[in-house]
Amino acid sequence: MNKALVLVCLFCFNLSFAQEIIEDEKPKVKKDTILNKTRIKADGVAAVVGEFIVLESDLDREIAQLKAQGADLEGVTRCELFGSLLESKLYAHQAIQDSIIVNELYIQSLVDQQIEGILAQTKGDMNGLLNFYKKDSEEALREEMYEINKNAYLAKEMQDKVIRDIEITPEEVRTFFNEIPEEEIPTFGTELKLAQIVVIPEVTEEAKQAVIDRLNGFKKDVEENGASFTTKALFYSEDSGSKNNGGLLPTMNRKRPRMVKEFRDVAFNLQEGEISEPFETDFGFHIIYLEKVRGQEYEVRHILLRPELTEDAIQKAKDKIKDVREKISNGLVTFADAAREFSDEKETKFEGGQLTNPTTQDFNFELTRMEPELYSQVQGLKDDEISPVIQDEDRINRIKFKIMTVTDRIDDHKADFARDYLKIKDLALQDKQVKAIEVWQRETIRNTYIKINGEYRGCDFQSNWLKE
Repeated sequence: MNKALVLVCLFCFNLSFAQEIIEDEKPKVKKDTILNKTRIKADGVAAVVGEFIVLESDLDREIAQLKAQGADLEGVTRCELFGSLLESKLYAHQAIQDSIIVNELYIQSLVDQQIEGILAQTKGDMNGLLNFYKKDSEEALREEMYEINKNAYLAKEMQDKVIRDIEITPEEVRTFFNEIPEEEIPTFGTELKLAQIVVIPEVTEEAKQAVIDRLNGFKKDVEENGASFTTKALFYSEDSGSKNNGGLLPTMNRKRPRMVKEFRDVAFNLQEGEISEPFETDFGFHIIYLEKVRGQEYEVRHILLRPELTEDAIQKAKDKIKDVREKISNGLVTFADAAREFSDEKETKFEGGQLTNPTTQDFNFELTRMEPELYSQVQGLKDDEISPVIQDEDRINRIKFKIMTVTDRIDDHKADFARDYLKIKDLALQDKQVKAIEVWQRETIRNTYIKINGEYRGCDFQSNWLKE
């Protein structure tokens, strides 16, 4: 199985989570590409993989979803996509055999979000949604979407299990690099090292107290007057990720904590049905309603409010960053020293403002792979030049001011083992994972009942689905 096909396969695992309504198309006829093959015969069983039946319509739906997500499928054959679909079924089947546990609350939450997202696009037209999916009731639609999401979840969990414990040693990385033919050594694009100084407007104590009082009012209304916590979250919470679901968060687990410590400490000390006192995190002020407890799993809703910023606080922050920029420009302090003294961004200030690439975990940002917003802020900067003051925002701060600089620049170059070790290590690890998947797939196919029907028996599969 080549790497390109692996990527397509991995993409297919996420197909079931798309929320677009896909309009019917009449593609142009072109030989052997999935984009251009019309299908007019009745739906039938295309394959059986373990306990899973694969219908003709399953593949058509996968293709339509890929197209809706903007995937470039030119030149990818229907047989290749069918093979990827078989792989996902094989993973899901083996996940069941290995007793991988399905997080039912999480799956149900996904279904709720998907239906709400689609309805938002269709202005609440549930009948149109049912007609599109050829279902006669919302309950039937939810059941099918639940199964689709559950199987995708099982497939992803099984694949993660196959590669989870795979590690790579420095010697393996060196061997991998040395075995790359000279003409195939990858070329890495221009890379920048970036630094920034961030000043965040201060929130007044009065603004904080106003938010606390408001949250206490919500809590009192629910506890004393029977008001709905869910409705209040829907109307008032400033957490865009959960408000449309009534403040419901992904299930929290004591053994696999994901939320920030302050949030976990409050949630795990509540009794079922209890609402917390207002408390603060970096994101603002919250109250939590503990809806259900199942062993180590906690189902919680929350309402998030963020204190208002005064115009005076905003102006003070802007004046401060301008003053810092002027000091650096006049040579009174270096950019790195100014970051350590004046920056409000804890993640970068002690590194002299140096930004860490979240993908590679080093300080290098490849220009062509940089996030568009960050690229627009630094693309015109020369080395050691200081940007104008930039007004920005993030998940925590609605307004912040920053200045940026390029501390180093590496032009396009062929991969160098010493300079590009981390990138080469990632490539070597991916190669080792692909080989492990190939071995697992070969053995699992041999030990699983598989039947391929009709025209697909003529496919030239990468894997031995026909067991020849």
